[in-house]
Amino acid sequence: MRIAMWSGPRNLSTAMMYSFAARGDCAVVDEPFYAAYLAATDLQHPMRDAIMAAQSQDPTRVVGQLLGPVPAQKPHFYQKHMAQHMIPGVPRDWVNELTNVFLIRHPARVAASFSAKYDNPTLADIGFVQQAELYEQLVAVGQSPVVIDSADIRRNPEAMLRRLCAAIGLDWTPAMLSWPRGGHVEDGVWAAHWYATVHDSTGFAPAEGPLPELEGARAALAEVAMPAYERLCAVKLRPA
Repeated sequence: MRIAMWSGPRNLSTAMMYSFAARGDCAVVDEPFYAAYLAATDLQHPMRDAIMAAQSQDPTRVVGQLLGPVPAQKPHFYQKHMAQHMIPGVPRDWVNELTNVFLIRHPARVAASFSAKYDNPTLADIGFVQQAELYEQLVAVGQSPVVIDSADIRRNPEAMLRRLCAAIGLDWTPAMLSWPRGGHVEDGVWAAHWYATVHDSTGFAPAEGPLPELEGARAALAEVAMPAYERLCAVKLRPA
């Protein structure tokens, strides 16, 4: 099985990659389109030069890798994707061939967290619109993509991961609930900037508190992301 997990930034996506890697039967890849995205947009992200050197900048070549032999001959291939990387010019038809899951988080939390690490983010930077577009694309070809909320996972990791595994036809294993401290060999080179908290973890963080109170640009960003978030939230896996 090839599992594409579509997320935005600051959305439990690295912890989810560690969770699937901890199963033992999943090869994983970390944001394989990042360099192609930076090359096409000329965005000046942290560690840009290192990212560009570490990955292929050709999105067609990346697609070939994602659909080609599974690394280490594992039975499953978990692909951690940032939805915002799917810009015009990056193929999207290949996603129809995968088992697709959408990992969502409330826009207020994303706006607060991402803007603390990246100056003046825009709607295009945080992936909500691209998630909704990909979801509608998959529905149009007859798929029933799974949507799961990071807040629900943090409230009850075992229950929600059991539900996720059942929804995609994957056997559940409690190995998904913990991982070694210090990161994973498949971390992208950008981990040094973004992954400090998850590198210090051995499992999912506890439930989050109240939504942050936002002002100004952060509040405006969260507001414009809400329609796309609400579209996916309406069809998410529900806690039991």
